[in-house]
Amino acid sequence: MNRTEGQDERQGAAGWQPATRLVHGGGLRSPFGETSEALYLTSGYVYESAEEAEARFKGEAEGYVYSRYANPTVAMLEERMRLLEGAESARATASGMAAVTASLLSLLDAGDHVVAARALFGSCRYIVETLLPRYGIRVSLVDGRDLEAWRQAVDGRTKAVFFETPTNPTLELIDIAAVAEIAHTQGAGPQGARVIVDNVFATPLLQSPLALGADVVVYSATKHIDGQGRCLGGLVLGPRDFVDEALFTFLKNTGPAMSPFNAWVLLKGLETLPLRVRASSESAARIADHLASKDRIRRVLYPGRADHPQAALARTQMRAGGTLLAFEIEGGKAAAFRFVNALRLVRISNNLGDAKSLVTHPATTTHSKLTAQARAELGIGEGLVRLSVGLEEAEDLMADIDRALAA
Repeated sequence: MNRTEGQDERQGAAGWQPATRLVHGGGLRSPFGETSEALYLTSGYVYESAEEAEARFKGEAEGYVYSRYANPTVAMLEERMRLLEGAESARATASGMAAVTASLLSLLDAGDHVVAARALFGSCRYIVETLLPRYGIRVSLVDGRDLEAWRQAVDGRTKAVFFETPTNPTLELIDIAAVAEIAHTQGAGPQGARVIVDNVFATPLLQSPLALGADVVVYSATKHIDGQGRCLGGLVLGPRDFVDEALFTFLKNTGPAMSPFNAWVLLKGLETLPLRVRASSESAARIADHLASKDRIRRVLYPGRADHPQAALARTQMRAGGTLLAFEIEGGKAAAFRFVNALRLVRISNNLGDAKSLVTHPATTTHSKLTAQARAELGIGEGLVRLSVGLEEAEDLMADIDRALAA
């Protein structure tokens, strides 16, 4: 199959800053010389001869075979993200959960062991806690903030560790470098366990897991990468031996392929990603400070604030506090619902990383399938609200929040 790898390095992409890579990286022009990336809406490809078809299927000739395997528009997205992340290879999937599931199932066999942080998005927790054990894969859940817990859990049969940081929805941080060292020295095999990091909350602009020792990074591209509520997508980035062999084989045979149209939309999203993340992060920091001054707010959770429980770690492994924050309102679920329902500018939605500011009540939405005990362990109280800050003026958002708090 055709790839754009190497093309941009020859044109200077290796020295470009992230914002420049997100505009020009991975470009692949047709003979028509279009400015915008071409949208190749095709399921299959034509061969000049039966011999050429045979050669492509054998991997002996360059060229595309079927869009479930690879597609030129999707390949541009993969290459642009590869350049940004500094990974050896990248693959796109139909959704973020497809990326998480594929990254784990393509790596693991029955009898293997996985250690995961207990603070995970609800569907991710289902994958590690319910789905993997059905295939004979042993799973241990740990408090991701506790390095000693990782040391105790990772053993000679541990093939992978998986966590998100910051976590959804309480924005806990996990020390990527420290956990990677534990996994690589104590895990299975000569190079230890693979470290898979869900980097959705931080985005590739605010945190670089591979540079901190992680092996694989996964994204829900639905979030900040699209960032405008239009389409679904996922991405897996990591070493070539994993992404182009085990992962690619899994994806082409199981079918969670990204639509070329979605890939094209996501390419457009990447062009403005730095501007959007910077603006939303700046507003989120202001709103977090504003909320912290309110009597009815019991606590504010934002990695960019000095009172965050892991503020020192945030300064070490993140470049800014990010676009999301959580806060707990006095009065539990009833007060939280009154607040959410009184908002007029901020919309109620379980999505995040959008141009529009979005609010959700995690205990009854994204984490509602967890037991009450599990939610309590994670600090997801009935009064907890998660806010994804968009591109509106911060003053307008704070006025909307103040009006809702008064309710």
